[in-house]
Amino acid sequence: MTTEDSAAGTLIVGANQAGVQLAVALREAGDAAPITLIGAEPHHPYQRPPLSKAFLQGKLGLDALAFRPPAFFTDNDITIVCAERVESIGLDDDGHAGSGTATTESGRVVSFDRLALTVGARTRRLTLPGADLDRVTYMRTADDAHRVREHLSGSESVVVIGGGFIGLEAAAVARAHGKAVTVVEAADRLIARSVSPLVSEFYRAAHIRRGVDIRLGAGVAALHGTEGRVRAVELTDGTRIPADLVVVGVGIAPRTELAEQLGLDCEGGIVVDHYARTSNPAIVAAGDCAVMPNPLTGQGRVRLESVQNAVSQAKVAAATLVGRLEPYTAVPWFWSDQYELKLQIAGLSAGYDHQVVRGDPTSEAFSVLYYRDDSLLAVDAVNAGADYMAVRKALTQGATIPAANAGNPAVALRNLITPNSVRS
Repeated sequence: MTTEDSAAGTLIVGANQAGVQLAVALREAGDAAPITLIGAEPHHPYQRPPLSKAFLQGKLGLDALAFRPPAFFTDNDITIVCAERVESIGLDDDGHAGSGTATTESGRVVSFDRLALTVGARTRRLTLPGADLDRVTYMRTADDAHRVREHLSGSESVVVIGGGFIGLEAAAVARAHGKAVTVVEAADRLIARSVSPLVSEFYRAAHIRRGVDIRLGAGVAALHGTEGRVRAVELTDGTRIPADLVVVGVGIAPRTELAEQLGLDCEGGIVVDHYARTSNPAIVAAGDCAVMPNPLTGQGRVRLESVQNAVSQAKVAAATLVGRLEPYTAVPWFWSDQYELKLQIAGLSAGYDHQVVRGDPTSEAFSVLYYRDDSLLAVDAVNAGADYMAVRKALTQGATIPAANAGNPAVALRNLITPNSVRS
């Protein structure tokens, strides 16, 4: 049985950080048209980053992660539709308009005048023998994190498959609970997509000091269990690691199905420009699903998986929908909490040709500044918040911090910020 929502307005597909921010930004811009926000999860929109941190530790409940109280959405004429996945979208006219109808899996039909895709990404899942055993878990949604938290108390041996941020955060929580923890990573270093070899090695050593077994360059061949429950992880070299609980964190893949159905350009995500416009300029996209020009250089394309990007890009998309073209120029930033180690990243270090280490990594308080052609690109700061803030400020101003002076920890980086004569 199909039902139709007759009120048009803006349809936002994806009730996540980007989707909620886009709706809020439309209201802040004075837009009064109805807004419908559709999400596949059964929960009211919530923050994801704490799932592998405070939520997994048991310090926060799901209610504490809500973006806004339900009354906010009601008061602002924002309709939240939960537990519905949009299955198809049809556009009016010749397919280049921004109006049309969307149909959900349950048959619900929603009309819209403007369309925003904040469809996010899906968890990459294991396809190995034994991947369907009980207590083989993932860390993307609130339900995922709840399962991990629930199983953690009754487990002694935890194997984390994937040495990215999510995996390492989960490993830190499990180790803090006194579990025997092994991290299995196929690459030759940890968090290789995001940080330099020096920072990778710091985190490897930091986890080892805290009792975590790190296996690099290790592939997983199969998962083994008894009575339907996982008991061991078999590596490709034949080694078996005991496991009462397996946490899988091997990355995410952007959801592009609806965009492809609409004929939009997709290449590693939904391709957008500086204004969050897709290849159909009447449709915008934002968040984990979107691939955009590098916001600092304008060269190449990047897809950023962060709260900062979701918020910044959603604001740009909202401006575009109300007819104000405001380019995305925000400096990317990211953070990760593992044990008492706070990593803060500002900028994008990809393509650096020189790095400056500030402080001593063995002290667990240091930063690494990255440069290309003497121009400041980014910083990775571990328990060094002042360094992070200084670099973020410099990048926001289009300035630099000369590499020749940056390595002296006796001099505050904020005092070294100078105009940047080289922008690549």
